[in-house]
Amino acid sequence: MSTVPAADPGPAVVTIVGRPNVGKSSLVNRLAGRRVTVVEEKPGVTRDRKVVEADWRGRPLALVDTGGWLSAGGALEAAVSAQAERALSQADLVLVVVDAAVGVTVEDEAVAALVRRSGVPALVVANKVDSASREPDAWAASALGLGDPVMVSALHGRGAGDLLDEIVRRLPPANERGEEPGGEGPGSEEPSGPKVPSIAVVGRPNVGKSTLFNRLVGDERSIVHDMPGTTRDTVDTVVETEAGALKLVDTAGMRRQARIDEGVEYYSLVRALQAVDRADVALLVIDASEGVTHQDQRLAERVDGAGCPIVIVLNKWDLVEPGAREEVREQVGDRLGFLSYAPVLAVSARTGLGVQRLVPALSSAVEAYGRRVPTRELNLVVQAAQRAQPAPGARVLYAVQGATDPPTFTLFTDRPLPPPYLRYLERRIREHFALGPTSLKLRVRPRSERSRPGRRRRGSRG
Repeated sequence: MSTVPAADPGPAVVTIVGRPNVGKSSLVNRLAGRRVTVVEEKPGVTRDRKVVEADWRGRPLALVDTGGWLSAGGALEAAVSAQAERALSQADLVLVVVDAAVGVTVEDEAVAALVRRSGVPALVVANKVDSASREPDAWAASALGLGDPVMVSALHGRGAGDLLDEIVRRLPPANERGEEPGGEGPGSEEPSGPKVPSIAVVGRPNVGKSTLFNRLVGDERSIVHDMPGTTRDTVDTVVETEAGALKLVDTAGMRRQARIDEGVEYYSLVRALQAVDRADVALLVIDASEGVTHQDQRLAERVDGAGCPIVIVLNKWDLVEPGAREEVREQVGDRLGFLSYAPVLAVSARTGLGVQRLVPALSSAVEAYGRRVPTRELNLVVQAAQRAQPAPGARVLYAVQGATDPPTFTLFTDRPLPPPYLRYLERRIREHFALGPTSLKLRVRPRSERSRPGRRRRGSRG
């Protein structure tokens, strides 16, 4: 499968870098005017690159939040730093954030040296200048060799407007980047053209979601590490595929709330659930080498409850012994029977095995999710189903499709229908209209006794 980032000049890219815990994510939230990144008073919360759209005085901006840059540390810290360096290479302007309350550290100097070598225009931001009394301390950031600092307090908003003015002043003119004046260009909040389907990559921790995300995107956008919980926030990228543009959203691993023992993990779970609720399709990733666990079941129920189509991905298929593969497929049928409509794909995100089948499955799911069927044909299907298998003591009088995303059908009946018969009708409708990859909703509206024609009270006059 060939996927490349969508060719669009987009808004100006402003990358925020700095050592851990200087307030980069808080600054992104302040500049964006809304809480879009996970923030906590501890280092290392942000790990992946996260792109946030913003606008200032009609100029669209793409704010790139990065993890704290460290010159030394373990494999995870090195991966976080590498992500920051990759974001640096794609920037139109870099904000080097320092903590004015702490002063300039050796790590700050290393970050500044890296930015100077890159040649990208840069602006030093002295954060945590909560009052005028802190301003003398902030001037120490001038020693970084990137000019005088702009003093702000991301927490309280002090100086945020001045910083945005300076950002816009230092960016190249909008017409040099293909943007339209007034914020109506490609990077605006309301892009023209058809809606890009959103694909949420979900699963419990350490099942290979980020590896699969990177494989589909064709870039190391998400940090991959064998420690569970590496991804803390949602990361999204629009890619062009043979089926058109798709927005892939990598999410944090979902665990049972009883096992969530830190605030940042709670907010990561909230962001992941929000991504599922907004998604057009969910890729439910399961570690095939471990089989379908109880936690996978619970997560599948939550995703199914959101109403979006689901494609089940059995990842790490290359690690499953050939003799055990049929047992894994049987587990999917037994433990995820309520997702019998969902396609099941066996892949290896690490090697690329079977990944080329994901885009066609996603395209089919997106199409089915928004499908609208003819009312006359729908009623012919329902009538044929009733002739083949009449409902016990009840009858469907008429059927209409009331909504899409997912397809929702209203059945007008003379009496309530039992749940087994509703499942039978759902299967007949799904099979006839090829709605396999998406969930359906059937709503029953029985006709009341009072509204039935031909029934009158005893003694009433004609």
